[in-house]
Amino acid sequence: MSAVGEATKPKTKPLQLSADEAVAWHSLPADDVLEHLQVSPEQGLSDAEVAERQAQAGLNQMTPKAQQSALLRFLLQFHQPLIYILLAATVVTIFLKEYTDAIVIFAVVFVNAVIGYVQESKALAAIDALAKSMTAHAQVIRNGHRQEIDARQLVPGDVVLVQSGDRFPADVRLVRARDLKVDESALTGESVAVEKNQEPVPADHGLADRLCLGYASTSVTYGQARGVVIATGDRTEVGKIQQSIAGADDLETPLTRKIKQFSHLLLWVILALCVVVFLIGLWRGESLADTFMVAVALAVGAIPEGLPVAVTIMLALGVSKMAARRAIVRKLVAVETLGSTSVICSDKTGTLTENQMTVQRLAAGGHTYEVNGLGYRPEGDILLDGQAADLATNQALARCLQAGLLCNDSAVAEKEGKWTAEGDPTEAALVVTAGKGGLQRAELEQDCPRLDAIPFESEYQYMATLHGGEQPIIYLKGSVEALLERCDHAMLADGTLADVDPAAIMQQVEQMASDGLRVLAFATVDAPAGLTAIDHGNTGSGLVFLGLQAMIDPPRQEAVEAVHLCQVAGIAVKMITGDHALTAAAIAGQVGLLGREENGRLVAITGKELEKMSDEELTEVANSTAVFARVSPDQKLRLVKALQANDRVVAMTGDGVNDGPALKQANIGIAMGITGTDVAKDAADMVLTDDNFSSIEGAVEEGRGVFDNLTKFIVWTLPTNLGEALTILAAIAFGTQLPVQPIHILWINMTTAVLLGLTLAFEPKEPGIMDRPPRPADQPILTFELTMRTLLVGVLMLAATFGLFVYERRLGASLAEAQTVATTVLVVMEVFYLFSCRSLVRPVKEIGFFSNLWIYYGIAAMLFLQALFVYLPFMNNLFSTSPLGGVQLLRIFGAGLTLLIIVSIEKHFRFRANSRASVATKEAASAAD
Repeated sequence: MSAVGEATKPKTKPLQLSADEAVAWHSLPADDVLEHLQVSPEQGLSDAEVAERQAQAGLNQMTPKAQQSALLRFLLQFHQPLIYILLAATVVTIFLKEYTDAIVIFAVVFVNAVIGYVQESKALAAIDALAKSMTAHAQVIRNGHRQEIDARQLVPGDVVLVQSGDRFPADVRLVRARDLKVDESALTGESVAVEKNQEPVPADHGLADRLCLGYASTSVTYGQARGVVIATGDRTEVGKIQQSIAGADDLETPLTRKIKQFSHLLLWVILALCVVVFLIGLWRGESLADTFMVAVALAVGAIPEGLPVAVTIMLALGVSKMAARRAIVRKLVAVETLGSTSVICSDKTGTLTENQMTVQRLAAGGHTYEVNGLGYRPEGDILLDGQAADLATNQALARCLQAGLLCNDSAVAEKEGKWTAEGDPTEAALVVTAGKGGLQRAELEQDCPRLDAIPFESEYQYMATLHGGEQPIIYLKGSVEALLERCDHAMLADGTLADVDPAAIMQQVEQMASDGLRVLAFATVDAPAGLTAIDHGNTGSGLVFLGLQAMIDPPRQEAVEAVHLCQVAGIAVKMITGDHALTAAAIAGQVGLLGREENGRLVAITGKELEKMSDEELTEVANSTAVFARVSPDQKLRLVKALQANDRVVAMTGDGVNDGPALKQANIGIAMGITGTDVAKDAADMVLTDDNFSSIEGAVEEGRGVFDNLTKFIVWTLPTNLGEALTILAAIAFGTQLPVQPIHILWINMTTAVLLGLTLAFEPKEPGIMDRPPRPADQPILTFELTMRTLLVGVLMLAATFGLFVYERRLGASLAEAQTVATTVLVVMEVFYLFSCRSLVRPVKEIGFFSNLWIYYGIAAMLFLQALFVYLPFMNNLFSTSPLGGVQLLRIFGAGLTLLIIVSIEKHFRFRANSRASVATKEAASAAD
């Protein structure tokens, strides 16, 4: 460890902090940093210097993003094309003194606005959570004295002190460090604590490899250090992430984009038809009020008033379904977006893996052993050639396990049915492995009590413990290189010693490392009798090499299956992690990711390589590569944008502060509920309560089901609006009275949307929902086939409604009676058409007549309400309706049954044609293979 001398503070020119942003502090020696910032590590800054620098740099806090007022956010909920038409219809109906119509229309608009406002309000806490992650207080040296200050008062050049349990209050260049370990997982994604020191590193090193820097909000897990502040507030790495979050695009989801496109098209069509109807009315000499009323009737008939509310309610039902599968949705539209997802970018640690270090391989006494059992649960065996190993036959193995258990400060414990590590995860893995070999710490420590220890130091790369007993002994664990250079002998299986063979051992290490395993070496040496304390002089040479233990954070078994299901469904899965490339590629291979390979192994692209790529190159690489390692926050953001540039719908998982920008930029951000930071959760659209990738696959499946049901609702409701609009146009064309009044249309649209249409939200997922590829991002909600079916049903509704209205008038029925027939036939045809819409391609018998009982409950409720509409005197007076006779009802139900038969025939022939086409495609693909 090099000591940093007393730095002078030259005053040849004023310090300009604005010029410091381009300085690569990690590449400069500590003395140069102190000289540049004009500060002594022993004296710190004076009060005058602090005031001068604070005037330049400001407070050590992040600038909150300017937010829209609550009123403006609420008013923006009305900023939609279809809402404009409905608001205009409200104004016109008030002008015409049709107050019931006006109240119903505006109520629909208002309720939808309230729901949208509430959902949006939940997504505005990301920046606040990020600001709260800054440390409240800091230990500094000022005026030559140690003192505690409000961390907001820190300035560049302040000398800060940190120790185990502290958080770095700003970005700091270390000038002295002793046994320092820092948890940077929230910022860099590094899965284990990072060993820090004050030595400079090359300028091109990424965040995770700048070992001489401490970053704001990261935690010190061990050791102590002294450093000088190099960045505060918005200039820290965490502050830069805040700016990225604030600047990330708020992307439209596939659903909102498609509904927006549909709304714009419908807007112009409706306006054009209203103008035509209005001009025809004036040309015929009808009164201005009557002409307005006809135009309003057309607009109200063409607009699916129940669509916004129904979509919101169906998405909310999808939220509850996903919650049952351990996925909490914060934004309603995320439900549908999941169903359209074509790429999932997943973190590694804890999502695809167990987040529990596990020893998987041992090498001792000339043999290599496999270890089964996962995580910290003390279950499993040490195997040699498939048989449980006998420690009595391999003394080197027994001593290697003893060393791992005794040279150890950690433990495992069961809490609420789950085994967890108490201390360092790596040491916990060694405790578990020793238990699998039948060793118990309490028994060993009784025979060999610990007398002294040398804690792990980054300078020496090992830990050593002294144990008493009949023969005092020292055990060591650490890096292979550090221990091998101190070993003269290696223990054989029978306990005898032989000359150590470093080349053979390193060959074993390289093989383990190539499989993504982290390797630790173990050694021992007898201590002189009566020794009660040790130092590095006792462990400098003459050690006996015992063996190797290789570990990894293993993949979740359920994640392996979930990844397979996603890839079968046409969803690419990519790993984006802050961990090392070899480890990431090995885990990705075990999980089953598909991507570019070299020599039979998945290729892992590192952050350094990404930095050198242009946006065009990255777009191509992002498509073909499955593993990205040692990436920085801005690189995660670039990767998401590169995938979106290829028209991919991207789901991004994350748990750290560093994931915030990418989570917000992704089409759907997925945060971890257990290990996730507040920043990640608030920037995300969805939170996993179990941090498990398999929950993402389940949520995607639910999302596809929700989108299917939304499509069914739209396909069911649009023909009614089309039929109503065509009926109004037919009345204008033939110069007859309106078959249905605007208030009748509102009655139909609102009651049927809730009681009939919403029952489609409870349709179970259709077979094979995860066997089909994601919907293309540019595919409209209504395909050509569904558009043709909508036209067919709309024309059938026109024929029945207008035909029965004219027929009833010719039979001498009153206007009220004929309009009641026309209104009721629309309702009944929607009831029959509802059965056909339970599946857009399959016959009802394939999905089960009684698989969705809500359909029947809704139909019963709708028919009951329609009976009140027809026969209750109060309703007759309110809606100008009239009771109907039995023969009229038979004609009405006959029209509904005819509609169902015609649509069923159309579906039958289309289903057969699609089935033949699917078989031909599969046969062609098989032939090509």
